[in-house]
Amino acid sequence: MKVTFLGTGTSQGIPVIGSTHPVCLSTNPKDKRLRVSVLIEWHDYTYVIDCGPDFRQQMLRANCNRIDGILFTHEHADHTAGLDDIRPYFFRQGDIPIYAHKRVLGELERRFDYIFETENKYPGAPSVQKNIITNEPFDVGGISVIPISGMHYNLQVFGFRFHNFAYLTDMKTIAEEEMEKLKNLDVLVINALRESEHPSHLNLEQALDIINILKPKRAYLTHISHLLGFHDDVQQKLPENVFLAYDTLNITI
Repeated sequence: MKVTFLGTGTSQGIPVIGSTHPVCLSTNPKDKRLRVSVLIEWHDYTYVIDCGPDFRQQMLRANCNRIDGILFTHEHADHTAGLDDIRPYFFRQGDIPIYAHKRVLGELERRFDYIFETENKYPGAPSVQKNIITNEPFDVGGISVIPISGMHYNLQVFGFRFHNFAYLTDMKTIAEEEMEKLKNLDVLVINALRESEHPSHLNLEQALDIINILKPKRAYLTHISHLLGFHDDVQQKLPENVFLAYDTLNITI
């Protein structure tokens, strides 16, 4: 299984528009972060987790010519705003499967009503195949995906486990029974927004605490704010099996 980090930034991305913060002015490519998303590939299957406002740019950069579906963690704009840009895939492949909580599908239907229209549909609009996720395993591309339910402030969000790889973003709290689903991982990806406390995201200390409890072989931090600091400086402070993810990073599980 190959995982490509399409984006590793928080909702504003890095650099933040108009910001003069030193990290936003950095010339290091690893300090330039699009909105958070990953591309997961195995055998002949290609799936994306989340489809934010940088989706088009990310797909061009990754040279991704086909997707078999999109899994959504939750409905916030930095994870969903790029849905219209599935059009080239739809034109070549037909309806694109999407997987999301019923609540999230409802939000997508409201925001992108023309995509979900069934009568007098605009001919240039894409179409999707809706798949409702509950907190039960579901199959994609011959793999059983295990949802991991967590809380993003007071909003329920899903992470996903594919075999021994798990991807969590926008988490703040994870119940003990959900943590049990994350045992014996080769790779854990988890959000770590900044060093200081945040009401709806794990900060660095909290993310490292979870990593220490779960003890994956490797862990990667994502959904990163410029306030966390320069990539190279932060990496030097991390445990030897924990890595600061960056855009275009490829890992193999």
